[in-house]
Amino acid sequence: MSRKFTTAAIVAGAIATAAAGFATTDAYAGGKEKCYGVAKAGQNDCKAGAGTTCAGSSTIDYQGNAWKLVPAGTCDTMKLPGDRMGSTAELKRDLPK
Repeated sequence: MSRKFTTAAIVAGAIATAAAGFATTDAYAGGKEKCYGVAKAGQNDCKAGAGTTCAGSSTIDYQGNAWKLVPAGTCDTMKLPGDRMGSTAELKRDLPK
């Protein structure tokens, strides 16, 4: 019984991982790219550094380690307050203390 449960859990985990991958692939297929440092606090799509979960977990405006999906090809040219720019790579600026 325990072995069947373990196998079912492994299969369920694999399916969930694959589904998450498809969601990200759909975003790129839809002409979007990850752009770090452009989201207002609590409005990021994902990744906001250690100790956070994912979407909506950034705590600082334009947090450098939080990203938002933007139209492909626009990230590196996005101008933000304070002479900030968006980046397709994680930034070391505007991080929580």
